[in-house]
Amino acid sequence: MGSCLSSDSRSPHPGSPATPVRRRRSSKRRSGSRNSSFDYHKEELLHRIPGRMFLNGSSEVASLFSQQGKKGTNQDAMIVWENFGSREDTVFCGVFDGHGPFGHMVAKRVRDALPLKLSTHWEVNIKSEDVLREISLNTGSSLYPEDAFLIAGEESRLSIDVEETEKHLEVFQTLKESFLKAYKVMDRELRSYTNIDCFCSGTTAVTLVKQGKNLVIGNIGDSRAVLATRGEDDSLTAVQLTVDLKPDLPAEAERIRKCKGRVFSLQDEPDVARVWMPKNDSPGLAMARAFGDFCLKDFGVISVPEISYRRLSEKDEFIVLATDGIWDVLSNDEVVNIVDSASSCSSAARSLVEEAVRAWKIMYPTSKADDCAVVCLFFDSNSNNFSTASAKDKTFMSMERTEVISNADGASSPLAFNRSSTLREGEEVSAASKDEPSEQDELLPKTGNESSPLNGVSRVNTVMTLPRFVPDKAVGGSKSKKKY
Repeated sequence: MGSCLSSDSRSPHPGSPATPVRRRRSSKRRSGSRNSSFDYHKEELLHRIPGRMFLNGSSEVASLFSQQGKKGTNQDAMIVWENFGSREDTVFCGVFDGHGPFGHMVAKRVRDALPLKLSTHWEVNIKSEDVLREISLNTGSSLYPEDAFLIAGEESRLSIDVEETEKHLEVFQTLKESFLKAYKVMDRELRSYTNIDCFCSGTTAVTLVKQGKNLVIGNIGDSRAVLATRGEDDSLTAVQLTVDLKPDLPAEAERIRKCKGRVFSLQDEPDVARVWMPKNDSPGLAMARAFGDFCLKDFGVISVPEISYRRLSEKDEFIVLATDGIWDVLSNDEVVNIVDSASSCSSAARSLVEEAVRAWKIMYPTSKADDCAVVCLFFDSNSNNFSTASAKDKTFMSMERTEVISNADGASSPLAFNRSSTLREGEEVSAASKDEPSEQDELLPKTGNESSPLNGVSRVNTVMTLPRFVPDKAVGGSKSKKKY
């Protein structure tokens, strides 16, 4: 969810400069053949990989669902990739929330390319670790001497525990380096594209790799990962695993200001901090880190992910990755409860999106609902009530290719504001046509009239206390639930 204010909109600060931002023209335009590490034919083959899911549906371990809001084209994307990197115990998951005129294209391209880059760097790092391990065994030195202090004071523990700790540290260190490299290369590649304008378009990304009991998460932007775990009283508790990287976080704001960027809120959106260029009241991005958005990359917005690690336990039941269309209207506890209360795990993601759509209608009746994308990853598929797909579907993709569009009344009114927390513009984004172009068509170079790089969709993070989903019992209790 980001936000950009175009130059023809009102000035956020009286007397502040309102000079239209001038698009920088690169003197070295790369040929279209070098836009990506894979062409359209390879992309089609990518979509046919067994265990790789990116459309609405479910598998034995995951449930996915995305629904278009009322702003126009669905700019959210999602993915679950089982047996990731040809490892049977490994799953990759991610959700991506695009913003800006070409946000939907950026989100889909990152969805397709980032996992490949992560897998490649992971494999390279593992081979490097094997070489270093062989050297350490021959020399008798420690592979990670800088981490020795973590176990130096616990000599009384069994040696097997120490070995296990070192193994977990090794997994985290390897994946952390792989995440950092993959995100860096992905953003650099986006800058080189000639058929996707990423100057004032970009995407969030919250991604994870689960290998056995090891969980590593990489995050930029304001999409979120939440874990459902059992507490001491056996009730289900929500644990937020990522931080919404907003511009008003102290560390983020300090970095942006050091780079001459500006951080402030509009008068009619006091709770939504935005990033602005030094001498132009644009673009007004409502996040501090993102892929793309190169108009702000010199002014403190970065694509470096926050990396976190968790060792999963038997009390951990599932993880929910979702874009801000969910978190803007539902709390972490409500999300966990809705997923737990779904009629089946295969329908969990869809149930969550449907509840969020209802919440949008109640909390913001004059606003346009945001796009929603949800991935639910379950840790113990044997204990869940899945409606499993046929063997044939699971061999290819157990996904129903559906373009879901909310049927809610989206008519605008003089009092309505376009609550899209990504980009602000002077004109409304027209509703998406039913004959929406395919993903390949969207990636082709555009001709004719195009949106200005500074046009976008307005998103606001306003906090309002209104009726929400209320379970019959505490989280983890009855599967029945009340409707709005």
